[in-house]
Parts: sequence; structure tokens; C-alpha cells
Amino acid sequence: MTAALSLSSQLAVNVLDASSLLAAFGVIGVGVAMFAETGLLIGFFLPGDSLLFTAGLLCTGSAGRPVHLSLGPLLVLAAVGTLAGSQCGYLIGRKAGGALLTRTRSRQLKEGARRAAELMERYGYAKAIVLARFVPVVRTVLNPMAGALDVPVRTFTVWQVTGGLVWSVGLILAGYALGSSIPGVDRYLLPVVAVIVVVSLLPVVVEVVRARRGAARGSKATESDGSGEEARR
Repeated sequence: MTAALSLSSQLAVNVLDASSLLAAFGVIGVGVAMFAETGLLIGFFLPGDSLLFTAGLLCTGSAGRPVHLSLGPLLVLAAVGTLAGSQCGYLIGRKAGGALLTRTRSRQLKEGARRAAELMERYGYAKAIVLARFVPVVRTVLNPMAGALDVPVRTFTVWQVTGGLVWSVGLILAGYALGSSIPGVDRYLLPVVAVIVVVSLLPVVVEVVRARRGAARGSKATESDGSGEEARR
């Protein structure tokens, strides 16, 4: 009877809520969720950023929290799920080409694919693979797209490992540090997670601003050269 109730509570988990996922599945759930979000297109809706940050927060073991996680196993499983998932997504794209993305009816996936293509075209493979980690949905679709576009295996692997570790380990440690330094911070979990998600997007925003400034400077330089050429004529 007890086992049946436990199974029922797990089946009733809200997969869109980080706290619900962690309460039901613990650190194993984090690893599985990271693999699904980064490796399988069906996992694009999972709350990766908030899940990692909340998991780190729950490692502090403050009294009164219904869930307590161990930091060491959490870091390992999150990293393994993230890196293995990305590599799996890359291999799926390499085998299936872009068919999976072109056939999907999800607007979110199509928009994510468009943004992923723009990232790779604008910043090159290395920087795009790292930056994509911090953008929901894009981090899901960029991996199969990289495989479909025949990004070299070594290039993809090196940079997905770099970005994956910075993203997964960084968010967990940020949650752990905040939970350790501010007692009762979990009472304000939703606004804190929102801030973390915004902060995680800053590298992408900075790169976009830099790219636009560079394009503007290039345009001005071209116009200046054109004006000088006309004056000489």
C-alpha cells in the first residue's frame, strides 16, 4: 500500500516545477532531466536552469526543508546527464539530419532551431555551442543541428563539455552558495530563480550587443570609404 502511494505521488509530479521534480526523484531525477533536456527534443520544456539552481539550494540542509540533496552526487549526475545528453543529441542529428526539426509541429522548437542557426552563423561553432547552454530550448535543438550540419566531432565535444560544465556546475554552486549564506532564502525561491535565469542569459546579451556594435562600426566604415571614393572622383 505504501509503495503504491509512493508510486502514485511520483506519477503525479509536475515536470514543469523544479521543486516537484526534486521532491519526487532527487538527484537521479536531475541527471535524467538534464539528459532529456539537452539530448532529446521531447525534453525542451523541462526547467533546466531553475532545476539546477533549486537543487543546489536544497543541498544546504537547512532545517524545515522537506527535501535535502547531497552536493557531490548532484554535481556528478547533473554533469554526466548534461554532457551525455548533448553528445546523444549531436549523434541523433548526425544520423537523422535535420528531419526531426523540419517535421516538428512545435513552434517553440522551430523558433529554437532558427535561433540556434543564427548563433552558429554569427559566432561560429565554438562560441555558439557554449552560449546556447544559457538559452532555454536553444540548448536542446542546437545539439542535433550541430550534428546535422556536420560540425566536427572534436570541436563539438570540446565546447559542449566546456559550456555544459560551466552551466550545470555553475548554477548548482550558485544555488548552494546562496542557500548557505542567506537563511530562509527558499521562501523567495520563485523570484530568486527568475533572477538566476536572467543572469544566465547575460553572456548571450553581451555577445549580441557586441555583434551589433561591430556591425554598426563596419557599416559606418563602409559608408565612410564610399564617401571618400566619391569625393576623389
